[in-house]
Amino acid sequence: MTLTFEATLRETLRNRSNDYLPLLRRFEHDRGHRWHDPTPPHLGSGQISVIIPARDMAYSLLAVLDSIAAQQTDARTEVIVVDDGSADGTGQLARQHPLRPIVAQLPAPLGAAAARNVGVALATSETVVFADADMILPPHALADVAARADSRLILVGFRHNIPYRPGGDDRPLMPGGPADLAADHRVNWRAPAGQQLIYSGITLDQPVEGRPLDATYDLRQLGFARTYYDWDLPRMVVTALLAAPRQAVLEVGGFDPRFGAIGWGSEDTYLGAALIGVGLMVAPLRQLVCYHVNPPDEASSWAAKLATWPDTVAFYRHLLEQPPPRRRARDFDRQVMALLWDCEVTR
Repeated sequence: MTLTFEATLRETLRNRSNDYLPLLRRFEHDRGHRWHDPTPPHLGSGQISVIIPARDMAYSLLAVLDSIAAQQTDARTEVIVVDDGSADGTGQLARQHPLRPIVAQLPAPLGAAAARNVGVALATSETVVFADADMILPPHALADVAARADSRLILVGFRHNIPYRPGGDDRPLMPGGPADLAADHRVNWRAPAGQQLIYSGITLDQPVEGRPLDATYDLRQLGFARTYYDWDLPRMVVTALLAAPRQAVLEVGGFDPRFGAIGWGSEDTYLGAALIGVGLMVAPLRQLVCYHVNPPDEASSWAAKLATWPDTVAFYRHLLEQPPPRRRARDFDRQVMALLWDCEVTR
């Protein structure tokens, strides 16, 4: 008897290129517009679904919805807010907003992965945009995505963290001017000496002030599982703001909800690895930088998240040693339909 062994996801990633340059050049040739320039409304056509998971995000959600309502794009936009068992009225605020998003109310907190899966199930567009409930989008954001959406690409935006300052009407005060690309840790990154880095496991002999985006030629050199210190291509996939083809997300089974039971983080990294595993490439949009509003209890919130991060990274590493997820759409539907059975959905 001949035994066959399926490659692991980690092994599969070693055979995946991230040379999206031909797609970038074709976009620029066909549209007469530079890839990293803000996009005028008429170039961003088609339809996109914006999925926002939210748990106790009353301090920032209205400002996020305001920023979506102010988008300058010809794309038809569907907005889905999934309230992950909030206790602060987040869902009610979403339902009352003039944007009138679809609101799915989970009966109890299940984690961001499960909440995003519910949003994917409700979405009707070929392109889904995952945006956190504390990310204030610039007015060209959805035109940027709609114009560049491609079945072969994961599009990633960037974030500029700012402290929460209370304003009026349940909205935070915002800085003047555009967000700064250089504020994102995928653009400017510092690591101390003598401390083991969490993803790669390496320990640096001296401190590093790195520039991951620049040093990897806008991520193109991270193909074939190559790394830049503690960074690889899946780790660049951050659901604070990213867009992906909905069918590909279904193909890999969506987000793995088991991450939510473990703690914070890594579910987006695993989704990125799974999508890369089925042949997608990761392309950054340097012009797409959002203000990310830190929580009012910033110090304690980050401490709680980071306390569980090593555990979710360990689970991610475990999944890398399993076969890559493929043909999971039917399983996805079955699992998410069970969640939707207990959801209240307002359209």
